[in-house]
Amino acid sequence: MTIERVATNTQAQYLLSQIMQATNALNTSQAQVASGKVSTDYAGIGGKTAALEAARASAARADAYQSGTKAALNQVNLQDTELTQLSNVASQLQQAMTTAVGNDDATGLTDQIQSLFDQASQILNAKDANGNYLFGGENDDTPPFNVTSLSQLAGLSSVSDAFSNGSEKKSVMVADGQSVQIGVLASDVGTKLMQTLKDIASFSAGPDGNFGTQLSPAQSSFLSGELPAATAATASLNAATAANGYVNNQLSDASDQQQALSTLYKGFVSNIEDVDMATAITQVSQNQTALQAALQVTSQLNQISLLNYLPSNAG
Repeated sequence: MTIERVATNTQAQYLLSQIMQATNALNTSQAQVASGKVSTDYAGIGGKTAALEAARASAARADAYQSGTKAALNQVNLQDTELTQLSNVASQLQQAMTTAVGNDDATGLTDQIQSLFDQASQILNAKDANGNYLFGGENDDTPPFNVTSLSQLAGLSSVSDAFSNGSEKKSVMVADGQSVQIGVLASDVGTKLMQTLKDIASFSAGPDGNFGTQLSPAQSSFLSGELPAATAATASLNAATAANGYVNNQLSDASDQQQALSTLYKGFVSNIEDVDMATAITQVSQNQTALQAALQVTSQLNQISLLNYLPSNAG
């Protein structure tokens, strides 16, 4: 009579299934440690897949807004530099006229007016890092101030003819449905200053011009009458510089909010797809132990038969 092993086919199948489960669990935990992710596919994420993709999309959108906002901040900071310089030009013009009238002495006034015109022209035609005209609006590939000399400016029928900028001020989206206007037009900030310079150049080219050491009554009267316009030009540029500073603050606040949102949404993503590495490493160790135990039990059961329990002298 043949004595069979105690283990039945059902038991063997059960033990094999336990080995497969332990192997799969080990493979999963090892993959998590290697990748740092809960799963490399959506199946492993399960019911959290929709939330994961929504968080990813929101984080990407916040990052895109922040990229645009940072570029806008660079432009606004450059505008601040140029507007501050242009405001200084207007202030110097006002001071030069005030000094000439107060001292009844126009020595060097003509040369100073020419220098201030050159500075203002250069500022109005300033370019950004991409080579586009900073104050050009939508016509940022064309010099917004098209006059090259004081005499040319004096010869215009209207100071508005000196400007070739567009009419649309640039804006940047900082959030869904929310934009901030960042553009500044050359004609908006330069007209009053250039009007004053045009008036002085036109007067200087006339019969009462040719400013010398001592002002003539006509020259003194003209400069005194022109001072309010110079003062208004300075005030206007100071206001434009302040407004640009306000835009800078808006963009800085928006950038901070975008960064906070990006961090928040990326945290959501991490909570869903990233594993706790310490826990995952512990799980690998536990799964290895479980697999070794299943293999060992299966090996032992496969060796058991009734012969193990018969007396050694049984015949």
